[in-house]
Amino acid sequence: MRSAVVGLGMTRFARHSDETLKTLGAAAIREALADAGLAIEDVEMAFVANALAALTNGQVSVVGQTILAEAGIHGIPAYNVDNACAGSASALNLATHAIAAGAAKRVLVVGVEKLYHDDRAITYRALNGAADLDWVRTTGVDVERESVFVNHVYASRLASYSETASLRPEVLAAIAVKNRRHAGSNPLAQYREPLTVEEVLAARTIVEPITSLMCAPIGDGASAVVVTSAELATDRPVWVLGSAVSMGSPGLNGVGTLRRVAEAAYRQAQIGPEDVDVAEVHDATAFGELLAYEELGFCEPGGGAELVEEGATSIGGLIPVNPSGGLESRGHPVAATGLAQVVEIARQLRGEAGERQVEGAEIGVAEAAGGFVGGDSAAVAVHVLAADGTTP
Repeated sequence: MRSAVVGLGMTRFARHSDETLKTLGAAAIREALADAGLAIEDVEMAFVANALAALTNGQVSVVGQTILAEAGIHGIPAYNVDNACAGSASALNLATHAIAAGAAKRVLVVGVEKLYHDDRAITYRALNGAADLDWVRTTGVDVERESVFVNHVYASRLASYSETASLRPEVLAAIAVKNRRHAGSNPLAQYREPLTVEEVLAARTIVEPITSLMCAPIGDGASAVVVTSAELATDRPVWVLGSAVSMGSPGLNGVGTLRRVAEAAYRQAQIGPEDVDVAEVHDATAFGELLAYEELGFCEPGGGAELVEEGATSIGGLIPVNPSGGLESRGHPVAATGLAQVVEIARQLRGEAGERQVEGAEIGVAEAAGGFVGGDSAAVAVHVLAADGTTP
């Protein structure tokens, strides 16, 4: 059974010191329901994603139920989803399965995170807890001061990539600059001030050649969508043509995993990468975005730098990527990120993205990845979305 995204809601991603998990999540829910023209009573089922609240907020369990209750929703099946940075994207996948199975016809999907904490050590411990801790202990990373993902996972992938393809630091800096430029037109982005390549390269080095301005910041936020069956789709539906989620595979270290998941989503959607008009990808570091170009099939292996240098991934280019500003500038409140990508793609396909609108966008892709287990990403999710009236 075909699914449609009919309601969109999202808070600004920022350091929300005066907000809670409940108030952030409820705000996104209310906006999504209003956008869909639906009432609280219309929701039949909910999937709520959160990854780190046990440490940063103290809410160890039933996060979803506390947020739904804050929004005035009671008496429905509610399911909590983890899956780290791919949490809310995974929750959307589950919602499509629920609709296909006939278990519900109107499903609410939410992602929410309070990542910022006055004690930065707590934030780092929470982030590093998204990897297999037995492995983390072997790395020697100070889990209260460093990110095992930037210092080991992404650094290792970059080193492996550089063995077969030339990659100048200026290319990675250009990705960060491009995303900040896009974020300048996104009122919900965490950082909107313009950057230059020189500023990005001169920022604090995390691990050579990655600097702090090539990485996603710490912040809070929530995102939500309403998904319905085809016959109940309201005005301006965005169709879910493909939805695929998978664990990684030992030894791949991210290279090839996203390609496999993307191919599954493309098969469901009956499209190829050449049909994609706009994409939101998981740029926890600038290199992650470049690798996604290749794994999603937007260019040949080793061709990502050329796309950047040609301006192909900027708005106005051949395949605009991260028009929202991406994780690097829109922000990355872990479990809220996957749905934030879907919200941006849906707005693009509806033609409602304002100054950052990708002209003629009809098919979009959202890609999120999270965690690290067994030498590879713990969860990778890819969704293919289409504007109403689009025929793949």
